[in-house]
Amino acid sequence: MPTDLPLPPDTAPLPPVLAGPLLRRSSPERLVLWLVGSRSLELSLQLVFAGSQQRLVALDGPHCNHLRIGTHAWLHLIDVALDEPLPTDTPIEYDLLLEEDGRQRGIADWAPHLLHEGAKRPDFVLKSRLDNLLHGSCRKPHFPCEDGLARVDALLAGLRERPQARPALLMLSGDQVYADDVAGPMLVAIHALIRRLGLYGEVLEGALVADSEELYAHPLTYYRREDLLPAFKSSEALRERFFGGVEKPVFTTANAHNHLVTLGEVLAMYLLVWSPVPWTLIRPQRPALEAGLAGRYAGEQRALDDFCAQLPQAARALAHLPCLMIFDDHDVTDDWNLSARWEETAYGHPFSRRIIGNALIAYALCQGWGNNPDVFGETLRQIETLTESSGERLDCRAQDRLIDELLKFQNWHYQLPTTPTLIVLDTRTRRWRSESHLSRPSGLMDWEALSELQQELLDEQAAVIVSPAPVFGVKLIEAVQRLFTLAGHPLLVDAENWMAHRGAAQVILNIFRHSRTPANYVVLSGDVHYSFAYDVRIRHRAGGPRIWQITSSGIKNQFPAGLLECFDRLNRWLYAPWSPLNWLTKRRRMEVMPRVPHRGRRGERLWNGAGIGQVLLDAQGRPRAIFQHNADGSAATRFVRPAELRQAATPVEAGELETTRLRRSKVE
Repeated sequence: MPTDLPLPPDTAPLPPVLAGPLLRRSSPERLVLWLVGSRSLELSLQLVFAGSQQRLVALDGPHCNHLRIGTHAWLHLIDVALDEPLPTDTPIEYDLLLEEDGRQRGIADWAPHLLHEGAKRPDFVLKSRLDNLLHGSCRKPHFPCEDGLARVDALLAGLRERPQARPALLMLSGDQVYADDVAGPMLVAIHALIRRLGLYGEVLEGALVADSEELYAHPLTYYRREDLLPAFKSSEALRERFFGGVEKPVFTTANAHNHLVTLGEVLAMYLLVWSPVPWTLIRPQRPALEAGLAGRYAGEQRALDDFCAQLPQAARALAHLPCLMIFDDHDVTDDWNLSARWEETAYGHPFSRRIIGNALIAYALCQGWGNNPDVFGETLRQIETLTESSGERLDCRAQDRLIDELLKFQNWHYQLPTTPTLIVLDTRTRRWRSESHLSRPSGLMDWEALSELQQELLDEQAAVIVSPAPVFGVKLIEAVQRLFTLAGHPLLVDAENWMAHRGAAQVILNIFRHSRTPANYVVLSGDVHYSFAYDVRIRHRAGGPRIWQITSSGIKNQFPAGLLECFDRLNRWLYAPWSPLNWLTKRRRMEVMPRVPHRGRRGERLWNGAGIGQVLLDAQGRPRAIFQHNADGSAATRFVRPAELRQAATPVEAGELETTRLRRSKVE
């Protein structure tokens, strides 16, 4: 969205709704929505479905939690339990009616960009089965490519007349925001929005600036935030943990010097990546920068303008499709909880502890609550107490107490009672720490968390498990990560994978092999910035479970193309089915058979392109089709078994077989 559009002056009235609605966890008995207003809004929820039936629910009392986050910013956490269940597998239109000056205004009036052409209201479909999922991760606003969420909008627009083909939900499996990898123009926009909305300030300890106001005005706040740490020896390790991204050559961030610090910054980031409205309220001005940074800023501005141009479509997708989320590291900070040594450094310093805590508060409000509102009651009360007692600045001690509680919180994971069951893993906060080598990567889940996972899986026939990091990844890349770890440099290559910790690896693989856990597993993952699909089975066991590892990453991010091609080729050579190297891996009792992208080059296994993944499941919870819908608008990529590719006379474009199947089912 161009920044030179005519904008209202700072004294002009703000629009009532700044971001949203986002459809969150939804079922026939309950609807959960997220919205941010410029004031506390009086809203009603209107539902319209088959046969022109209508329901109207006043969003007062327990149905909507109004939580103030600034002078002109209110979160509206809408949670409606329905007396009569809504119908499944049929479109349900909805509207949020705003009471204003004695009249009601609907979404068509205050957010027309959320409506498809010719529609009066947004709509959604509640599926009776989890038969069709979209999934993806890693949406970096300033990465120079198209936005996969805009591709979701295009898919939904093409299915308006075919509700039976609509996805059941959109699963975002990590890095919905990049709090640690922020473009200069984005940080300038964040500060402009903080001023426009009066987002609360805060006191900062352990930095050379006393508070948020001094941070925002400081000449080092853009591209040089690491220099705001005091010149103590204890700050050296902290600089490496939080601001050393540019020294990491392959796998991680290059913009850590703009790391978000305050709660206001993180909340403003969420508004700016989920809604086009806040961009119309600000006129960001480039700060004074040295020559080298000025050129970088200009390049980032071009990428960010392209991102903003697609924001209306992304917002429309999030308003039409129930969406679930889970954090990975960049939602908080790069390498978050990578090792016991990392935790010792990060949580032992008041400045870094506040950085992590602020990102967690924002995650709880903007992502976590909508996944599972029932577990956040006490957290919301604490946040409400913190913000209600504020003038223009949060109480420092109360903020620290809230952060202490969130760092102990153990309910970020969640489960949906769908068919098949959906289990979303927290692989970040309940880690299996190495006691003998504090610098070695921790296991992604500790023994207790894995034991709870096994209990959730017992006697289920099929399960979809969401693990931000793939359980079955690319063996060569994992080997490179292990070599860097043994050399004492796990931070250089993001050495986080399930196989990096012996205990966690053995337990998760044993869960798959347990006789009372599901016969069919689908594991959805992101994190890695490329996409692939594996069929997995236990060697020498005819009746064992069937596992499919399906990875889609990123929504707006990609792996360095030449490097990925090299890894892909070497991995095929070194870890071919006949290679003895397979017996040196922790998965040696598993046979991993890669699928191939049907639009890829000969032998290619990894697909490098921003977009969104799609999985279609049969009645037993097994994938019958796996797609990657490319953000650039090109034909979708289908992951097929090598034999299917050889048998096809011509490549089968993704979606063609599914369209044929649906036509046949209508005839039958």
